[in-house]
Amino acid sequence: MADVIDSGTLLRERYGVDADDESLCLDESGTIRGLLAHRSVRAFDGRPVDPAIVDTLVTAAQSASTSSNLQSWSVVVIRDEAHRSAVATLAGDQEFIREAPLFLVFVADWARGAAISRSRGEAAEGIGYFDSTLVATIDAAIAAQNAVVAAESLGLGAVFVGAVRNRPDELSALLGLPDASYPVVGVAVGWPDHANPARVKPRLPQSVVRHDERYSPASVDDLADYDDALRLFNESQGRTGSWLDAVVARVRSRSALHGRERLRSILSSRGLPSA
Repeated sequence: MADVIDSGTLLRERYGVDADDESLCLDESGTIRGLLAHRSVRAFDGRPVDPAIVDTLVTAAQSASTSSNLQSWSVVVIRDEAHRSAVATLAGDQEFIREAPLFLVFVADWARGAAISRSRGEAAEGIGYFDSTLVATIDAAIAAQNAVVAAESLGLGAVFVGAVRNRPDELSALLGLPDASYPVVGVAVGWPDHANPARVKPRLPQSVVRHDERYSPASVDDLADYDDALRLFNESQGRTGSWLDAVVARVRSRSALHGRERLRSILSSRGLPSA
């Protein structure tokens, strides 16, 4: 039977404060402990990732739930240093992508389904609608999460990279992605550099994101308390910045999208009009 704990390091690190109102059930397999200990790793020690591990990560990704078993996603595995550098240039020019021995690009992929339908003399009209774009995008995201959980269970570090959507047309060309597909999210994977360890970043309290029975707006005090907790975390990492300011910066102007405001038109040009 799972152990129930009222508080402790896991909750304190995940929320940045003592979480007296929450309790945890920890399973014997360590799955929940591993999930709660997730951290974004951007510093790697340079060791390569064994091909068997790559196979394992893809198998774990394929074990994720998928809408109607359509499996409308693919993953591009990038290990070549020059290729990884070219991808990094198009994905926010982030150095940790170049330093990671493995970069995975998870792709929403209706090209396969469209080809199957057309090979039978049928149309592929259904992929042009918004729900189809959502289905493939969600499938790819769930698969990516499975891969990250698997990587972390093997002692690897990983970080999601949304910047693969900054220039999706150019990245699609670089990766040879066919029409009716686009890059959803990247994952940099490698062995963590213990000389530059990542820490668990605090999350919003449950009182903000959890709504029992009906939605209720977050309280100003809860948001302010979280902002204080994240400021302390950032200071411990040699950074400054407010979470509230970051939210405002992200939503007040399209300039914060770094080119992703073009995504709908690019998807349309790639055969995913999302009507």
